[in-house]
Amino acid sequence: MWEIVIHCTATPEGRDVSVETIRGWHRKNGWSDIGYHYVVALDGTIQPGRPEAVIGAHVSGHNAGMIGISYVGGCDAKMQPKDTRTPAQRDALMAACRALIAKYPTIAKVSGHRDYDAGKACPSFDVRKDPLSDLPKEARP
Repeated sequence: MWEIVIHCTATPEGRDVSVETIRGWHRKNGWSDIGYHYVVALDGTIQPGRPEAVIGAHVSGHNAGMIGISYVGGCDAKMQPKDTRTPAQRDALMAACRALIAKYPTIAKVSGHRDYDAGKACPSFDVRKDPLSDLPKEARP
């Protein structure tokens, strides 16, 4: 593994969505399973999705060697992009990324889905300007 990619579910602020619901959406797209490896619920619970050993389906053409983590939310009530992360989600994303970087010392980058597709707003914030992007450097001073 060499990168963690952060996503959002593109759902309205405050609406919790389960891994099983997302799995259903992704299967309707013709995928074999949920595309993300982890989903962070509104309360900060980190829920497993696709097994880490299975290549994700979350960044078209760039999934090998990447772990995909999605937080629930990412849109306002009018379905416009908005950073809707709750404090619990922010903490959980940091904790999940730290744990993955410790598990896979080869992870050198945390980025956002939109960093791979300029036409996307996902994850509705700029990961490059977020403390998440500093985690690989902090792990290897």
